[in-house]
Amino acid sequence: MTSKATSLIELPTDLDCTQLPQHIAAIMDGNGRWAKSRGFPRMMGHKQGANALRELLRCCKDWGIAALTVYAFSTENWGRSIEEVDFLMTLFENLFQIELAEMVAEQVKLAVVGNLDNVPASLHSAIDRAVTATQHNQGVRFTVAINYGGRQEIVHACQQIATQVQQGLIKSTDIDESTISKYLHTADLPDPDLLIRTSGEMRISNFLLWQLAYAEIYVTDTLWPDFDRRAFHQALLNYQQRHRRFGKV
Repeated sequence: MTSKATSLIELPTDLDCTQLPQHIAAIMDGNGRWAKSRGFPRMMGHKQGANALRELLRCCKDWGIAALTVYAFSTENWGRSIEEVDFLMTLFENLFQIELAEMVAEQVKLAVVGNLDNVPASLHSAIDRAVTATQHNQGVRFTVAINYGGRQEIVHACQQIATQVQQGLIKSTDIDESTISKYLHTADLPDPDLLIRTSGEMRISNFLLWQLAYAEIYVTDTLWPDFDRRAFHQALLNYQQRHRRFGKV
């Protein structure tokens, strides 16, 4: 979110404001392929991908989407080259610093989920500052998943619940779906209504495994750096054509 006008942009007339997803999750895939197709190094794809994320966050604000959660760096992404990992860590740190004033001005409430023990200390500090500075904001709930894995999140939740049982604070017979949800990183958010995945890949890649149980899934061949306001519009149009039954008739 850079220094563009902050006035509300009207929702496209072909979208029903009463049928918008309130929580959108996004797997931002295709940065490397975008760069390669243009003869650029992969890092240029990540930079352009950051610009696409800014635009999507602003679009959520303009069109009344309450929450956006994005998959920025998975637990498996450590397997990439050291140069790329270091670049991404620095990119994240710079974004949290540079965009902080704008997030405060736009009332964005930032959260970061995942295991931050392994990220560089300077990035950890930048995250802490940004989260603290935006904690009372009332606008879009913007959650960034860094060093995140859905299976690991569920394991961690089970470990916490087991400790509570051992301490006699809860009974094992009282554990239900709501109990597990309370111990997830996203406990204070409703489950996503819509998952968007770019670059045409047909998988969810260990992202929000519990929370996506009944999310509508929208896959587009568009590479993430090209996922602009028009592409987002198409995703919302597609979502509004779905009939969400949640297992019922």
